[in-house]
Amino acid sequence: MIGELFSVRQMIDKLISFDTTSRKSNLHLIHWVRDYLAGHGVAATLTHDASGKKANLFATLGPDGDGGIVLSGHSDVVPVDGQDWSSDPWTVVERDGRLYGRGSADMKSFSAIALALVPEFVKRGLKTPIHIALSYDEEVGCLGVHGLLDHLRESGPRPRAVIIGEPTEMKVVNAHKTGVMLKTTVRGRAYHSSKTQHGVNAITYGGELIAELVRLADEFRRAAPNKRFDPPYSTLSVNMINGGSATNIIPAECILRWEMRLLPDSDGAAVVDGFRRFAREQVLPKMRGVWEGADIETEMLGEVPGLVPEAGSDAETLALALTESNQTFGVSYATEAGLFQQLGIPTVVCGPGNIEQAHTPDEFIALSEVAACERFLRRLMERVCAR
Repeated sequence: MIGELFSVRQMIDKLISFDTTSRKSNLHLIHWVRDYLAGHGVAATLTHDASGKKANLFATLGPDGDGGIVLSGHSDVVPVDGQDWSSDPWTVVERDGRLYGRGSADMKSFSAIALALVPEFVKRGLKTPIHIALSYDEEVGCLGVHGLLDHLRESGPRPRAVIIGEPTEMKVVNAHKTGVMLKTTVRGRAYHSSKTQHGVNAITYGGELIAELVRLADEFRRAAPNKRFDPPYSTLSVNMINGGSATNIIPAECILRWEMRLLPDSDGAAVVDGFRRFAREQVLPKMRGVWEGADIETEMLGEVPGLVPEAGSDAETLALALTESNQTFGVSYATEAGLFQQLGIPTVVCGPGNIEQAHTPDEFIALSEVAACERFLRRLMERVCAR
């Protein structure tokens, strides 16, 4: 594969052909990208997970040293299980000015466009480094990118800007909400359902906790709106519930999985502390009045930090120039941008496609979005290349 060339469309086809659903290994894609880059004289560093079955990739085009620009994407996609696709999700189909396939919008097209342009970047020579970053397990809590960030912190270059290519319709996003994922486990006492006075029904008390979470969600909605976001308030939702084993057994356990999407000025820790206090003071005494062994535990499964606006940062200034725009936006979905920002690197989100298509059956990206992203990266090329 020495010096192999791909058009943008061919590269999109190639990346989507790899089934990199988060529960699976992504090494087939990562190794292919590593070898493709090597064919153009670009070395890549891989950082693996503990199992060795997944890896991030970081590669530098041009001179070594600080001050480069990171083009960052995630390699994993969400499952297609249970979705009614009209074509093979892993084979790109073009119709009506759109490219259909899993990851077409979220977010393999951005990475594919950047990779397709690598030979041209290299041929023209670079005055400023361009870094290609691909992470794993973004879709399950931005887990994988931590290894890549550790590499940058310990031994990598110090970039001056990061562009995360999540789908924004090529608008410059300089703010997004914080995502917090939690699990609440209610432990009651199983008993024959004819003797309810002796059992502690974990589902029933879980219902009281859900009612409190609904109340907290209503408080979020009534707060002063931040119109940069849609919706313009923090959100809270219970998204999974498991419990019970039979209709004639009082359930001993109920598990609630819930999440918050918080505005930048929200205090998520205070909300969680208040919920734990409600469980401890209002619900648990009633449970233990029947059986002392009852318990309620809430644990944080993960947190994706929000992206805080940095007006006039190198990343924002560059992205606005490349999009030929003077307006920035906020979004409600989470990305890896906040993690790069916590490392002290100015970061924005700007990529092709519409987030409304992400995770859906018949996911697609408009060809017009692909073209807009290619223009964006070619304008970047004009800025960083020597000729």
